[in-house]
Amino acid sequence: MKIGFIGLGIMGKPMAKNLLKHGYTDLFVNDLVEASVNELVSSGAKAASNSEIGENCDLILTMLPNSPHVKAVMLGENGVAPSMTTGQVFIDMSSINPIASQEIAAELEKKGVEMLDAPVSGGEPKAIEGTLSFMVGGKQEVFDTYKPILETMGASVVRCGEIGAGNTTKLANQIIVACNIQALAEALTLAQKAGVDPQLVFEAIKGGLAGSTVMNAKAPMMIAGNDKPGFKIDLHIKDLNNALDCAHSIGAPVPMTAQVQEVMQYLHNNGSGQCDHSAISKFYEKLTGIEIGR
Repeated sequence: MKIGFIGLGIMGKPMAKNLLKHGYTDLFVNDLVEASVNELVSSGAKAASNSEIGENCDLILTMLPNSPHVKAVMLGENGVAPSMTTGQVFIDMSSINPIASQEIAAELEKKGVEMLDAPVSGGEPKAIEGTLSFMVGGKQEVFDTYKPILETMGASVVRCGEIGAGNTTKLANQIIVACNIQALAEALTLAQKAGVDPQLVFEAIKGGLAGSTVMNAKAPMMIAGNDKPGFKIDLHIKDLNNALDCAHSIGAPVPMTAQVQEVMQYLHNNGSGQCDHSAISKFYEKLTGIEIGR
């Protein structure tokens, strides 16, 4: 099977490498960053343009920042879709607005091309490990056929419904993650302000009901002052904006989402947009004048 992979960023690059490791060596890659393409080529992939990927690949995968990027890559003048024909399959692993997924799928359907929306959760560490969680929308038979390929990159691959369901599930995931990170930063700030070591607080509560994957991943980063991005604040802002747009269109109340989005937007406006989303702690540092764990 010939596979095309477009988008070799923080997440896409290790995901593409995992495809190679699992024997999918007929892999064609493209990215705006030439160095990323060259790195994949040195690992065994082949460089190709979007149109070449559309012409030659049975399966096209994308891992891109947001809805406009996916639409441009797939449907634009120099995109993939104009070169595609009946029988090819497109799986978008980007986190985008569910409505955009449905719009892209409708255009591809005119060409006889099937689509799955399959956003992921887990960040860079799990992308490297190949243990991401995939949330998938699309036809059951298409999902069943291509699930083994997604399993080369993820430990969990769950079909959530028809096209758009994957990205709706991802929006729910991103709301929960963002609110958890803000609650964690607030709680550790409280502990420090009260004179209790945040590291000891983390060790004491991580095994109880408050414990979570988010806490285990982000508390050590906050305490160490490590804001190296596994998932950037700017990307989380994008996801929460999509969540707010979706919620507004269907009349779902999301006041907590709106609040944490405003905190992240403040951090973006003050130079922290490229930091890890655990840098929400910087907002509390600004308010209190103290640094968690230091």
